[in-house]
Amino acid sequence: MLNQFSRTELLFGKEAMKKLANSRIAVFGIGGVGGFTVEALARSGVGTLDIIDDDKICLTNINRQIYATTKNVGQYKVDVAKSRIAEINPNAVVNTYRTFYMPDTSSQFDFSEYDYIVDAIDTVTGKIEMILKARDANTPIISSMGAGNKLDPTAFEVSDIYDTSICPLAKAMRKELRKRNVEKLKVVYSKEPAMTPIEDTSTSCHTSCICPPGTARKCTHRRQVPGSNAFVPSVVGLIIAGEVIKDLTGIHSQTL
Repeated sequence: MLNQFSRTELLFGKEAMKKLANSRIAVFGIGGVGGFTVEALARSGVGTLDIIDDDKICLTNINRQIYATTKNVGQYKVDVAKSRIAEINPNAVVNTYRTFYMPDTSSQFDFSEYDYIVDAIDTVTGKIEMILKARDANTPIISSMGAGNKLDPTAFEVSDIYDTSICPLAKAMRKELRKRNVEKLKVVYSKEPAMTPIEDTSTSCHTSCICPPGTARKCTHRRQVPGSNAFVPSVVGLIIAGEVIKDLTGIHSQTL
């Protein structure tokens, strides 16, 4: 019987689609990168999604985040995402957490319950904790490195963390993971040097903050607010989703 995933089944086959329908994936951070990951996973027929993000949609998110529209400004990202996923796949189970993942909140999650974990947050301390928890639970994880202040979506690649270079976030992660004897980590990263954001007080979140009321972590608390665009974070998110799906199903493109 035809359904919303029939075109995917033509490539993956029935068994792979059953695997995805029976999979539970956690996506930590559903902003520019993680939002597109969630979107692709939902449109691929993943049966259960846990989405974790404590942020509300801000007007400045609209340029790059799939769940951000003028209609949704001020709403929690996870709530908007859940509603959208229900319109894509009413049978999907979506568990939402208005949580900022850090060591002090990590106890809320049992990583052994997941078939795969996506790290799309941008805090080194939180990323390290997540990676260690995934290792302890023997659950596969993929981690996004720096996507801000970059312009070339074709420069991103899938690699092990210890084979990365140039990216400052990847460098910091390599150092911290070595200390903790983490032997490997699949990441998506780019060797493109990051640009320096143009300084303009009229468009600076530091001087003209418009975060929705009740926002827990405003941009004004950040040392630097990165520039971004519609075509870099989205590509990173889709690459991540593709890796998750390929790893879970064993489906890979044919080499001609």
